[in-house]
Amino acid sequence: MSLEIEGTLVKVLPEKSGEGKNGRWLKQDFIIETNDKFPKQVCISLWNDKAKMLDNFKEGDTVNASINIESREFREKWYTDVKAWKLEAAGGGSASSGPDIPLPGDEAPSAPMNDAPPPPQDDDLPF
Repeated sequence: MSLEIEGTLVKVLPEKSGEGKNGRWLKQDFIIETNDKFPKQVCISLWNDKAKMLDNFKEGDTVNASINIESREFREKWYTDVKAWKLEAAGGGSASSGPDIPLPGDEAPSAPMNDAPPPPQDDDLPF
């Protein structure tokens, strides 16, 4: 499940790290408040190398987070995580993107799009 949530960055919580069976891990939680009629506060996590995306924002910024929601059961209790995989300014500027590099097809064409020669004028075919 992949969703997006937009809101104001309310608080950045302390970074957590540790060592697990798969090596070192890093977790950065932050709170955003939605801009709905009835605002909700949501705690979202960034894991490992994605935690650095938050460095480009400060409290009070409006952000758009692409998230996955996942629940798991442990000893008959359910736990739900909201994990972000992309974080960008609400206007669309990605926190994880580099400098703007034009992609093929982004530049304006230098010649007319129709390169075919005009049809001959003495063509007497009916179609």
